[in-house]
Amino acid sequence: MTPFGRRIRELRGLRGLSLKQMAADLHLSAAYLSALEHGHRGRPSPGLVMQILGYLNVIWDEAEELKTLAELSHPKITIDTAGLSPQATELANLLQRRIKDLPDARLQELLDLVKK
Repeated sequence: MTPFGRRIRELRGLRGLSLKQMAADLHLSAAYLSALEHGHRGRPSPGLVMQILGYLNVIWDEAEELKTLAELSHPKITIDTAGLSPQATELANLLQRRIKDLPDARLQELLDLVKK
């Protein structure tokens, strides 16, 4: 699940909306919305993000947070380490191989470190 997908799912639940109803109201297939929530689809387009924000009546800081989450929610990324140090290349490769095995607590530690 992507950060954007998790938050959309939370907001949908808080508003008592089924996935099927939200998808129909947004003129999307339920399968697409489910795939978006679960990270099986790429980053949503800015237009779709705005459509979702309007539908869920999300404004101000929360809207900016969701836009940021959408930008950070591409489930298949490429890290270009060309021209960087050997350590950067090693880190990228190790992370790619081992990220699926890291517990959530360790992932949060790494996320906090990188955000600093």
